[in-house]
Amino acid sequence: MKIKLTLLAFFAAFAVTASAQDYKNSIGIRLGSGYYDVIAAAFKTFISQPAALEFDLGIRPYSVAGDNWTNLSLSGAYQHHFPIGDIEGFKWFVGGGLVLSNTFSSFDDRKGFNAGIFPTGGVDYKLKNAPFAFSADIRPTITIVSGYDYYNNFYANGGLTARYIF
Repeated sequence: MKIKLTLLAFFAAFAVTASAQDYKNSIGIRLGSGYYDVIAAAFKTFISQPAALEFDLGIRPYSVAGDNWTNLSLSGAYQHHFPIGDIEGFKWFVGGGLVLSNTFSSFDDRKGFNAGIFPTGGVDYKLKNAPFAFSADIRPTITIVSGYDYYNNFYANGGLTARYIF
């Protein structure tokens, strides 16, 4: 009986520790450097232990020589995570995704629908004792459909994300 209780306590402690290392869902803000978003609402969900989907709804206002226009985007990416050494909660990821955006302007040469694909890579860190995760990524994007393209069909996009875990 004593052995059964010891094993039960061991497995319960392991289960609590294992669930504390990872998270299922998170929501927050992504600050981007790229063409289609400067700030975005970010949602990330793990669909299995190493695999996650991240969705960002972003906006980018522009102003050049008195011309103003706004870009609204939706991006989705698959990310496969790998642990970094023995650091709890710290992982790197690779994957790819798709971005759909629309540029709104009163000038015909500065508006239209865009679609692009991107590989992605970065790091993700979940705080050990708090419900927050932070990540940094890079998304070099190739435009497939170009209604308006300021960067001639290729642009680098990186970002920093802070998310609340729930």
